[in-house]
Amino acid sequence: MKMEYQIDWIFPVLRKHMYLWKIASSFTVAAVGLFSKILIGWMNNTKSYNTESFSKILEGRPSNVPLITVSNHHSCFDDPGIWSCLSLKNLLRSSRMRWSLAAHDICFTNTLHSYFFMLGKCIPVVRGKGVYQDAVNFCIEQLGRGNWVHVFPEGKVNISKEYMRMKWGVGRMIYESPVTPILVPIWHLGMDEVLPNEPPYIPKAGKRLTFNFGQPIDFNELVADLRRLKVTDEEARKAITDKIEEELLRLKEKTEQLHSSHHSS
Repeated sequence: MKMEYQIDWIFPVLRKHMYLWKIASSFTVAAVGLFSKILIGWMNNTKSYNTESFSKILEGRPSNVPLITVSNHHSCFDDPGIWSCLSLKNLLRSSRMRWSLAAHDICFTNTLHSYFFMLGKCIPVVRGKGVYQDAVNFCIEQLGRGNWVHVFPEGKVNISKEYMRMKWGVGRMIYESPVTPILVPIWHLGMDEVLPNEPPYIPKAGKRLTFNFGQPIDFNELVADLRRLKVTDEEARKAITDKIEEELLRLKEKTEQLHSSHHSS
């Protein structure tokens, strides 16, 4: 019999004990960030591109302007592994780090796991429940506070690495955010060699990794046009997600070239 995971209680508890949660979350985010920096940044051969530009956006955008990052999903360690190329002053600062969607049936399978991922600023998303579920609502709430949200728009680990249609949840986040977010696409290669997608799931060292942070995408004009044209919410989500998909695929090509050059150097 398939177990039904109860996740509705997680974030109401967070709000009732906000002070204690902030302390515990700070320790959790810092510990995971430091582990990622050691494993990905120091124990593997990692090359990152445009990290400084991304850090300027992360640190310097107005406090009311939210940030969304989107990336491909090749390994269960993509997040937090991607962030290992950030500076420690950002990586260890919980208030600045991302909120990230995480599969409820993988990361929130029991109370202990739920608290760990909750404190690590992960949001339980239920595959197949659509764009109006609690996880997406919570992301929009965080964007309304000017926070950073990371999304894997493929919706799951893409083991085959073949083309997958992007999910529309990120389109809803951008369209319904009180302030239109800055969006930065990211493409990475090699994470599935550090943490393979088959047992025994043991992290490995000495692998070649490439992280490529794309240029920020301004959605203000597109969102304004969609509202002026009075398109349906579904049409708006599709138009926004299609643009993200185009930019990610362009970034994919560039990153593959950089990764190949990285391998041959």
